[in-house]
Amino acid sequence: TRYDEFIREAAQLYQLPEALLRAVIRQESDFNPYSVSSSGAIGLMQLLPSTAMSMTVTDPFDPRQNILGGARYLRVLANSFNGDIVLTVAAYNAGGGAVIRYGAVPPYEETQHYVRQVLRYYYEYRGSPPPQRP
Repeated sequence: TRYDEFIREAAQLYQLPEALLRAVIRQESDFNPYSVSSSGAIGLMQLLPSTAMSMTVTDPFDPRQNILGGARYLRVLANSFNGDIVLTVAAYNAGGGAVIRYGAVPPYEETQHYVRQVLRYYYEYRGSPPPQRP
């Protein structure tokens, strides 16, 4: 609940489900605003410095800026993939170019695991079971 206010603000501003933002934050940093990955991604939503800059984030360690920047980036990706949550989440992890190149979730083990985890958390936060596969 520590970041609820920022998550709510970002979800409203960028028209994204709060549950999706929470799921991405949980998978990316487990809600640690000081997290830094081996690839240099920073903060709650693990923004690369170039992504942070392009999303007008001046301090990626600032929880509010990081959440707003990550949500803005998710909105850009969602717009690129017609709102498809699976492709949007895959692109957040692997990059939009990889998703476009494969026309689906890229066949990278890390990305496939990432998508499964984020979706699992997403449905958990929504309080609803995931849709059944046909």
